[in-house]
This record gives sequence, C-alpha cells and structure tokens, in this order.
Amino acid sequence: MAKTMTKTQIAEHLAKKAEIKKSQAVTVLNELAALTYKEAKNSFTLPGVGKVVLMKRKARMGRNPQTGASIKIPAKKVLKFRFAKAAKDTILVKNSSK
Repeated sequence: MAKTMTKTQIAEHLAKKAEIKKSQAVTVLNELAALTYKEAKNSFTLPGVGKVVLMKRKARMGRNPQTGASIKIPAKKVLKFRFAKAAKDTILVKNSSK
C-alpha cells in the first residue's frame, strides 16, 4: 500500500501543476484549512471532493464494554465528511479494477 502524501508533497505537487512557488502553494493549503474550520458550522463544500458538516448527536444510553454497566452518553457535536458523488465514482471505479 502506498504511503499517504505529506503536506510538503501536496504543496510541491500543487506548485508544479499551477506553476507557482512552493510557499504560495503552502499558503493556499493553510488558507483552505482555515476557511474549512471557520465555515464548518454552516457546512463547507470543497467542489468535486466533498462537504464538511457539523452534526448534533442526541444523548443516548450506552454500555461500558469492560463492566457491562449501562452508562448515559451525553449529547455532543461531531464533524462529518461526506464525499461528493464525483469523488466516489472516480475513486471506487479505479479501485474496483485492482
């Protein structure tokens, strides 16, 4: 299995493709991340890739796996990422041929 790309490798790739300096590509990545964090509460869509959505989970009853005792799990907010249909179609078609 191939290793995941690091931020530096992504910046180098973007800089080469867009014919810009690597430092400019890093700035773009940092700003994109900052914008995602800021706008996640309203849901943030990255066209062609997917959407970051803030969800509210209700309080519920759970079970302690060690003791088997019932416990109350409090309500909380969680982040979810939903992949775009185009991303799913592209990725899953490529992987199904392996």
